[in-house]
Amino acid sequence: MGLTEFLITYFTLFIGKAGYFGILVLMIMESMVFPVPSEAVMPFAGFLLFEHRMSLISIIIFSTLGSIIGSIISYYIGMYGGKRFINKFGKYLLLNEHHLKQTEDFFNKYGEKTIFISRFIPIVRHLISLPAGVGRMNIYKFSIYTVIGAGLWNTFLTYLGYLLGSRWEIIRKYTEILDIVVIFCIIAAIAYFIVKTKKRVQKRIL
Repeated sequence: MGLTEFLITYFTLFIGKAGYFGILVLMIMESMVFPVPSEAVMPFAGFLLFEHRMSLISIIIFSTLGSIIGSIISYYIGMYGGKRFINKFGKYLLLNEHHLKQTEDFFNKYGEKTIFISRFIPIVRHLISLPAGVGRMNIYKFSIYTVIGAGLWNTFLTYLGYLLGSRWEIIRKYTEILDIVVIFCIIAAIAYFIVKTKKRVQKRIL
């Protein structure tokens, strides 16, 4: 059994025993940095809806509540720990307070769109709340766009799980391909950032 199958097995067992509370806990973890993909949680909730063991309204409420709780926790971790982290470890990652200021400016300008869109992107949605906190995005706007984005995504996955019934795990197999594409794009973006930063530093030295 691979890691993904292992996690899905225990996620479904947890939801089966804990019910809506299980969905709440897993979605709190999903909105932070834990390896809990919503594609392995919400479609199963949709399957339980298909079997009339859960209600749609309750699934949406508890899953979205979990998403906002986890996101706000990550937001405040970024807000209160981001600057100290940059000052202490930033030099090893080619980061400094200038980059922190850029992050703040970026979220002041594009924060709403970024937070909303990121809720539909695998991997990114696990991490996006941290830079939002570092950038000190308005907490009310952050919460509103998180609730809207996460609510729509959770509802969509639940509906797919409902339509597929006992074949709900098919969703996860297709999203694994998307995960690989996103990881590749993130690695490429980081590599580009490092190369660009090194060239800027070399020009300053010369």
